[in-house]
Amino acid sequence: MTRVEVATPHGPARVEVHSAAEGRAVLLLGHGAGGGIAAPDLVAVTRAATEAGVHVALVEQPYRVAGRRAPAPARQLDAAWLAVAENLGDGWFAELPMLFGGRSSGARVACRTAEGGQASAVLCLAFPVHPPGRPEKSRQGELDSVEVPALVVQGDRDTFGQPESAHRREIVLVSGDHSLKSDTDAIFRAVGEWLGRLLRLLD
Repeated sequence: MTRVEVATPHGPARVEVHSAAEGRAVLLLGHGAGGGIAAPDLVAVTRAATEAGVHVALVEQPYRVAGRRAPAPARQLDAAWLAVAENLGDGWFAELPMLFGGRSSGARVACRTAEGGQASAVLCLAFPVHPPGRPEKSRQGELDSVEVPALVVQGDRDTFGQPESAHRREIVLVSGDHSLKSDTDAIFRAVGEWLGRLLRLLD
């Protein structure tokens, strides 16, 4: 594991790189709005990805690096994310397929930037379909904008709602709420299986 800082338009981001023995792709993973890269679901996905032959880059947004807990506006999150993706794609992981992913707010960033960042696939953990109790504030459109293969792993008791399945988008429900802490083994299995199928498509 290696930690590096990457300059972005909104301050430095911090990236924790976990290398696979035989890297066939790289997965960028973003954290939730108030949490960090040590969230249990992100740890499980990192393990699943590296075992599947995918490098992982856990991306800590500039507002977290600066010590702020309140998230930056969406446009700043997206710009910082794309700056990190470009840096890693040009340097560390040149010519490897790049996958975007994250939990909650990080999943939204991955969806919004997938096209601009030329992501080959998107992985969403605990995608916040709407604020709790506010289904009229739907963010389903962010998921629907993703035109590459996507996997959404969602807790079956997530008060942020349940995403709709669609062509090229798989939904896997696991036991738990929005934190996805209850069954990290199920997350590990779901992500590992999906990545195995995805890598065969990308080869």
